[in-house]
Amino acid sequence: MDMIDSIQWLGQGSFAIQGPPLIYINPWRITRSTFHADVILVSHDHYDACSQADIRKLRGTDTRLFSNEKVSKEIEQVEILRLWQSVQVDRAGIKAVPAYSPSSMQHPQSDGGLGFVISVNYYDIYYAGDTELIPEMERIRPDIALLPIDGNGTLTVESALEVVKQIRPRYVIPFNWGAGTELRAKAFKDMVGGRAEVILMTPGG
Repeated sequence: MDMIDSIQWLGQGSFAIQGPPLIYINPWRITRSTFHADVILVSHDHYDACSQADIRKLRGTDTRLFSNEKVSKEIEQVEILRLWQSVQVDRAGIKAVPAYSPSSMQHPQSDGGLGFVISVNYYDIYYAGDTELIPEMERIRPDIALLPIDGNGTLTVESALEVVKQIRPRYVIPFNWGAGTELRAKAFKDMVGGRAEVILMTPGG
């Protein structure tokens, strides 16, 4: 299976990666799954990233949940990842990277928000999280980049383009867009041009 085919956008900032292992990032408004997640990654403690109801639907006795210190105070049995710390789960390597917004109080650096670099099936997948353009991105060289483009304390279309120029992924999947903002996503795809292949996914598709 092509790696792109194993990535499912669930809407907002939520993704599933089939792996193995089965990884969910910021599960949000999901239907109850037949299969428990092997790994759940939570980037920060805002309600649309840290949904306890959705986490309960996916969490089994062997599910490992990774996040930061603030989330660990909201949810039991969270394994805290420090910035740049890596863990290995089955065939996947997971590294925590910074995610914050220098110009916005929505995601201050002091909150300890996380992005993730997930290495699986010989691909490095960068989930940027809720972040603006930050200097730490220079250290990341992924094959696939999952980037917010809503500009709501996060990357705008223009700054997401700068990230693409900087980190040079082969594929880009924008998130935090949907009904009513399709033009934004299409504009981003046009602006990226031949620098990377931009894949506009359908939520849940």
